[in-house]
Amino acid sequence: MVYTISGVRFPHLPSIKKSSSLPSFNDDRRTNAVTFSLRKDTRSSSGKIFARKPSYDSESSSIATTASENLGSHQSDSSSAETQETLSEVTQVHDDVDAQKAETEGQEQTSALSTSGGQSYKENIASMSESVEQKVVQRKIPPPGDGKKIYDIDPMLKSYDGHLDYRYGQYIKLREEIHKNEGGLEAFSRGYEIFGFTRSATGITYREWAPGAKAASLIGDFNNWNSKADVMTRNEYGVWEIFLPNDADGSPAIPHGSRVKIRMDTPSGIKDSIPAWIKYSVQAPGDIPYDGVYYDPAEEDKYVFKHPRPRKPTSLRIYESHVGMSSTEPMINTYANFRDDVLPRIKKLGYNAVQIMAIQEHSYYASFGYHVTNFFAPSSRFGTPDDLKSLIDKAHELGLVVLMDIVHSHASKNTLDGLNMFDGTDGQYFHSGERGYHWMWDSRLFNYGSWEVLRYLLSNARWWLEEYKFDGFRFDGVTSMMYTHHGLQVEFTGNYNEYFGYSTDVDAVVYLMLVNDMIHGLYPEAIVVGEDVSGMPAFCIPVEDGGVGFDYRLHMAVADKWIELLKKRDEDWQVGDIVFTLTNRRWGEKCVVYAESHDQALVGDKTIAFWLMDKDMYDFMAVDKQATPRVDRGIALHKMIRLITMGLGGEGYLNFMGNEFGHPEWIDFPRTDQHLPDGRVIPGNNGSYDKCRRRFDLGDAEYLRYHGLQEFDRAMQHLEEKYGFMTSEHQYISRKDEGDRVIVFEKGNLVFVFNFHWTNSYSDYRIGCSVPGKYKIVLDSDDSLFGGFSRLDDSAEFFTSDGKYDDRPCSLMVYAPCRTAVVYAAVDGDEDSSLVPISLVPDDV
Repeated sequence: MVYTISGVRFPHLPSIKKSSSLPSFNDDRRTNAVTFSLRKDTRSSSGKIFARKPSYDSESSSIATTASENLGSHQSDSSSAETQETLSEVTQVHDDVDAQKAETEGQEQTSALSTSGGQSYKENIASMSESVEQKVVQRKIPPPGDGKKIYDIDPMLKSYDGHLDYRYGQYIKLREEIHKNEGGLEAFSRGYEIFGFTRSATGITYREWAPGAKAASLIGDFNNWNSKADVMTRNEYGVWEIFLPNDADGSPAIPHGSRVKIRMDTPSGIKDSIPAWIKYSVQAPGDIPYDGVYYDPAEEDKYVFKHPRPRKPTSLRIYESHVGMSSTEPMINTYANFRDDVLPRIKKLGYNAVQIMAIQEHSYYASFGYHVTNFFAPSSRFGTPDDLKSLIDKAHELGLVVLMDIVHSHASKNTLDGLNMFDGTDGQYFHSGERGYHWMWDSRLFNYGSWEVLRYLLSNARWWLEEYKFDGFRFDGVTSMMYTHHGLQVEFTGNYNEYFGYSTDVDAVVYLMLVNDMIHGLYPEAIVVGEDVSGMPAFCIPVEDGGVGFDYRLHMAVADKWIELLKKRDEDWQVGDIVFTLTNRRWGEKCVVYAESHDQALVGDKTIAFWLMDKDMYDFMAVDKQATPRVDRGIALHKMIRLITMGLGGEGYLNFMGNEFGHPEWIDFPRTDQHLPDGRVIPGNNGSYDKCRRRFDLGDAEYLRYHGLQEFDRAMQHLEEKYGFMTSEHQYISRKDEGDRVIVFEKGNLVFVFNFHWTNSYSDYRIGCSVPGKYKIVLDSDDSLFGGFSRLDDSAEFFTSDGKYDDRPCSLMVYAPCRTAVVYAAVDGDEDSSLVPISLVPDDV
């Protein structure tokens, strides 16, 4: 399948620039005709292992910088107290109320900070630091606190204050070193204005940190891939640099859309690599590795954001999505189609956030985006960088915040188009040897104790916020980052010794503290979610208080519990066990909960709908035909599982696209047979895209039972939007009846009643409540609109009786049919006109 990437012009070869000899390099001429295919198979390439000394020893008394050591010498040394005061760094202006103004200001600042002429690396760093002081103070990265509040929040942590104080001390030391050498965390996190390609009025500067390389040359379409044309020079910090002045007519030396690479003479031989800071990369037909692309469209062709960022929602309802597999057709979908077709669907369903996976470029499509090769480049499979900006702007117009699934936990081991062995050494960006390899993921592991790795990753996070206006991140694989065992073959029991010992990677935790401080300092409205299965204490406590600084933790145990229960008979379910799993989370730390995510939808696993209904989903989902008992059970429990998960599991909720209507197919990315070195063959699927899509048409078809599930999920979201029950301070579980299989709890002024019994329905069933007066049904899973049996009268009114019941001050009598979930809302007097059953929400909401 072939498509053309709009907005990118691939020019004819310009004249070759003045050449200089570089005898160790072999010239490589390539065809200039470029079209792009959607690759169906990719093989990673690896080279020999060359050990290299890490950039600094985190145990030493002072951090030894690499490429930028002493570049902040224009600033005087300060005492510890002065450092604390001056660590309040100014960030560039972002006016969310006036997005157009912010865009203009951002462009002006970028222009001011770009290299001009042949400005040196040191001069550029210095000018960046000076420009920080000249900025209008609107947002700051606050100075560190004392890191002691965590002991008040969780007194159990006092027994581990040695570890925690050391961790915070390392964080403070890094902040001080960054301030002294780089002008502060704000300037340090703008590495993309120094490295990679930067444009000024007089030309283009390209810089790359590659200390292991012995020679380097910039090659590409613009110089006919001639390695002798544009030879780079190296400074004492291992940074290679070249300045390309504008052509005589004032046009840039590298035309927009040109393919580019850096050719290096390395300890492992001559090597062509995509620049580490490349902003766009593509794959030519028939090629295995990708090519970097110099992406710098004319001003009139650049996308200009038109809409301000939405405010951070109080209750976070996330629609987890993947652009490439978001079409109903077996194809790779585009940013534009997702913008036009999927975003309005997400809005209509009632979600207020969309989380997009697989944005960072990854050469192997079937990795689901987790084996990143080019960290600053949005995936070219789906369109251009400007197409992605248009998508995000449309989401903001709809009032949706956009979260990016960012991968800083590991990287692709590809050597041809990734960071692995970039300068010919094993330990440039990653730990060398065994520590730098994730045996289960078959990928490389970053050295978070390296100065330049910190610059790279901090700048990467900021780049997506600044350039593309993402509203936050879901950090993938955080458990793997925080422990040297990466959570592999380890069962976390909650014992604090598991979190604060020699298996903790302090460098990685300190990096997470730095990146969260940077994100929240620059963008107070940003949302940061961490994928941690370990239960690390203080994970969602602000950094200044001694925590790691995330806003939310993914409540990953809940999905595993549902799979565990679905393997059992209904008779073996324990309602107390369900409640315990949903509520078992750290006090004061917010969680994003889900019944299932993309993990459960992948081939080799099963979605909840498939566990419940299995093959009956293919033949008995038409509403005009009699359903099987398996389908009736599945439809009922699917709704109950999702509602109780949202009701009790956390302060945020997540659903993977398609799961809201019980998508009948798993996700299977196009794969070819894989031949292992030991002779074994892992069969593929003949490169098929048939299962790498989402059948939204099934959820929209009113003649199918999928539609009822979709409508119930929509009703759930709108109910939460109306009442905000996920974040309500009032929560009380009044009943966990193992005999009746009934769960009753209060959230705010709502009372939730779940009857998990498979046959028993209860008339005049008394439930406790805290608010006296009148109640009405605001959500009924048994409504016919949701594929139920309409055993309840949604117009009925319920009145409380005085007297304690289930430790509540009053109670009311309800009908609780088997396998139903019903939500009742307290009504003040006769002012109930706003309490229209959520099933009647109009389609145009």
